[in-house]
Amino acid sequence: MGAIERNGFVFEPEFSVVNQDGAIHVYKNGQFIEEIQFDFTGDFPEHDQIEELVNHYCSQKSKK
Repeated sequence: MGAIERNGFVFEPEFSVVNQDGAIHVYKNGQFIEEIQFDFTGDFPEHDQIEELVNHYCSQKSKK
C-alpha cells in the first residue's frame, strides 16, 4: 500500500500483521504532522478502511 496524497497532505500507511494494528503517518510540505492509529482483522487492512480514515481526517481538517 503506497502513499495517498489528498488536500495538500501525504498519508503513508504502515501496519503489523502480527499485532493487527497500523498507523497512517500524515505529512504536509514534507513535515510530519501526526499519526492516525487503527486496528484491523485479517491478513492486511482493507483499502476501504484506509480510505475512510484519510477521508475522515481531511473532512475534520477542512472544518477548522
